[in-house]
Amino acid sequence: MNILSKKTNQIFDLFFCVVFMPMLIVLGPAHYWMKEMPLFFIIVCGYCYLVYFIIKMLPIPMLLLSRQYGRLALLSGSLITVNYILTLYPHPDVNFVIASLSALQTKVRDYNITLSLWLMFSLVVTYSVTVSFVKELYGQLLAKKEIENQRDKAKLAVFKAQISPHFLFNTLNSLYSLVVGTSQKAEDAFIKFTEILKYSYTTIDNEWVSLADEIAYLRNYIDLQEIRLNSHTRIIWHCDVDEMDTRIPPMILPTFVENAFKYGSSTSHDCEIRISLSLKNGCLEFETRNKVMKHPTQFRTEVPVGIENCRARLEALFPKKYTLKTEEQETQHFNVSLKISLD
Repeated sequence: MNILSKKTNQIFDLFFCVVFMPMLIVLGPAHYWMKEMPLFFIIVCGYCYLVYFIIKMLPIPMLLLSRQYGRLALLSGSLITVNYILTLYPHPDVNFVIASLSALQTKVRDYNITLSLWLMFSLVVTYSVTVSFVKELYGQLLAKKEIENQRDKAKLAVFKAQISPHFLFNTLNSLYSLVVGTSQKAEDAFIKFTEILKYSYTTIDNEWVSLADEIAYLRNYIDLQEIRLNSHTRIIWHCDVDEMDTRIPPMILPTFVENAFKYGSSTSHDCEIRISLSLKNGCLEFETRNKVMKHPTQFRTEVPVGIENCRARLEALFPKKYTLKTEEQETQHFNVSLKISLD
């Protein structure tokens, strides 16, 4: 996806530099300035190129969607002001035998130059803004395609690994009936394990789920790990959410929790796993912290793969609206910090 976006950018830039601007110069009065006012011609052409690349660098559609009208107004005002200053550029007077005609011709020429400058400026801005919207639309289409590909891969992986869901759950219910009354831990483990499997099956076709469902999955997973592990692993779970009905993509947060338990738990050495989730005013913050209990080489080669897959999915779902930071400290502690704007 990044390669396609890069090639698209290069095509737009190449078209502007070698087709659009030369045509604007040749078909307009600017080509006359090349001989009569070469310095002015260079300044105007340089400014047109500068306007294009400035507008191209700024995400105009995203600024509009996020209602950052102040930045847009500042940008527009700055570009218009510079173009106005160019219209005040001093030009030599037109010399005629009759002085009154010289003054008239000078005014007419200056008016034509001013009109041409504003026309060139308007065309360059229009092209630049159009390119920004086309790029954003194309990027959204690529992102949607990437999400669909990721979802298809996930479905394929589940379908390859799964037995019939009805057979699986009926079998689990039969096994549960065998352990009822034998051990409270066994009963709890069966219930939570069944709920985890059910959530995994039912959300495979869903693009969005409620945060309450995702938290329930995390809570079941943590409880199941507490049943499996002994007192050497201490688990600290903190959750503070102001809107449980908030919609989020499924199975993003569990990836980081699974990594924390996979590499940060132990049944023979004391360790601690911290997991926190908060949602305030549409801003979701999720953090995990654990000591690396596995071999460092194995940890560094395996963990980044899962995290980078999550990062690619987040980039497709929340472009420029999330931050994902990972940090491995000298104390062999590994921290994950994820922030998503869900407005």
